[in-house]
Amino acid sequence: MVKNPRTVAIAAALALALSACGGKDQAQQGGGMPPPEVGVVTVKPGDVPLQKDLVGRLAAFRSADVRARVPGVLQRRVYEEGSDVKAGQVLFLIDPAPLQAEVGQAQASLASAQANYANSKAAADRARRLAPDKFVSQSDLDNALAAERSAGAAVKQAEAALANARINLGYATVTAPISGRANQQQVTEGALVGQGTATLLTTVDQIDQLYVNFSLSVSELEQVRRAQQLAGDSKVQVILPDGTPYEHPGKLDFSGDVVDPTTGAIALRALIPNPEKNLLPGTFVTLQATLGTQPNAYLVPQTGLQRDAKSAYVLVVGSDGKVARKDVRAERQQGGNWVVTQGLAPNDQVIVSGVQRAQPGSPATAKPVDAADAGKPGAAAAPGAPAQGQAGQKPAEKAAGQEPAKKD
Repeated sequence: MVKNPRTVAIAAALALALSACGGKDQAQQGGGMPPPEVGVVTVKPGDVPLQKDLVGRLAAFRSADVRARVPGVLQRRVYEEGSDVKAGQVLFLIDPAPLQAEVGQAQASLASAQANYANSKAAADRARRLAPDKFVSQSDLDNALAAERSAGAAVKQAEAALANARINLGYATVTAPISGRANQQQVTEGALVGQGTATLLTTVDQIDQLYVNFSLSVSELEQVRRAQQLAGDSKVQVILPDGTPYEHPGKLDFSGDVVDPTTGAIALRALIPNPEKNLLPGTFVTLQATLGTQPNAYLVPQTGLQRDAKSAYVLVVGSDGKVARKDVRAERQQGGNWVVTQGLAPNDQVIVSGVQRAQPGSPATAKPVDAADAGKPGAAAAPGAPAQGQAGQKPAEKAAGQEPAKKD
């Protein structure tokens, strides 16, 4: 059958048009999407402060019990309760009359002993003078000398009794043993105190500096030891209830060496200045303890670290522009970062935003972001990337400018 030349020309033109349309569709479909844009932080090793968030309890730097050391009737309280007192300041007065009588008796006993000693000494001196001429026997001389020695000892005993009586009389005036804040009185006026036991009258606490007691687990202590700390540049910061740090940081001054079998922890103590006396003993406080520095560690924003069944890992953009996985050792959180001690290399570009679009082995466009902003809400999306879910399109499709193919 002979074909019409016109029909053949039309068919050829139609085939050419369909071929051009198919080529256009293939160009649209086979051109490929550009690499996803991800936010990266360039990490470098350095000395990272070894910080721990802890809870401790404040205690007075010194605390002294004020007790009645002699028996008697409490006459009156001299100080104002809750006020600051100085060492040696009078706090209480105990009835001194019986103690004054004891002093008088001791003075009389001393006078009698001194008189006896004078007589014994005179007799002994006389015997010494007569002994060379044999006017007294050796036995009488020995007795006279013995009586002199006994009388001298009695004088010393009486002097000691008088000193003791005067000391007891001094205890009738009860003074502050240390400088600090005096608490409430424990016994009212007119009560008999010091009878048999030393009655507690009040306590005085020195609070111009305070101790804060806390503890660390054995595993945490190992971290501290690896950081070569438990002394030196350690710092303990008290966090006030409103979240603000206390203006006077303290320092670690004691570390126990015995593990508490009930808690598995080791006791530590820090000394906190308290010049304004705003902190009070017995208060539970939050602490931020800096127990030294950890060398050659990396700070990775929390959004950049992921975990699976194998280990913790990060995704990095390599020098070839492709995404790679790196397994790391993340020891602890510090602020908005993870402290990574193994697995990273200097100047690694860790992906901290757009992580969900990065696949190991695939290319990605790295855009530096501020490490301080990496952990803030919304940082997980790549900078400048559109939100997902607009008109049912994925952000990558919209960014690529892909449109539905038109039918011819």
